[in-house]
Amino acid sequence: MGLFDFAREIGEKLFTSDEDAAGKIYDYMTANNPGIQDLSVIFRDGIVTLIGITDKPEVAQKAVLMAGNVEGVKEVVANIDITEIDSETASSSVRKALEPENVEFYEIKSGDTLSKIAERVYGNAEDYMRIFEANREIIKDPDKIYVGQKIRIPLA
Repeated sequence: MGLFDFAREIGEKLFTSDEDAAGKIYDYMTANNPGIQDLSVIFRDGIVTLIGITDKPEVAQKAVLMAGNVEGVKEVVANIDITEIDSETASSSVRKALEPENVEFYEIKSGDTLSKIAERVYGNAEDYMRIFEANREIIKDPDKIYVGQKIRIPLA
């Protein structure tokens, strides 16, 4: 499962019908906006398309994770203009920017805690706040993560 694919049956429950999904996801994202300007959200058949502008790849990553970690979403299409990227090479560069070498995307497994993940990744359980800070828009409480949730793990 890559960055853009999600487990449809888990996540934050925001909507009860496909008709109100785009509006509910938009409201959720603007309330917790990581820095996307001119945000638009389209929802169809479990696929969310995000349209917007940002100057940082991390912001686009967080937006994809926010939308994808919603119950009923199976995939996210990111049509996010990252202004840091040269517009002539944007189409291939945006996907590369969303999956950079300095970040690992991780899917929470049964028994995981941020401390256990930090111990595995960094060798120190007390570094769990580093993971929490990198996912503040996705994780509201470091003690409340759920199986199947996708998060960012900043690498050294």
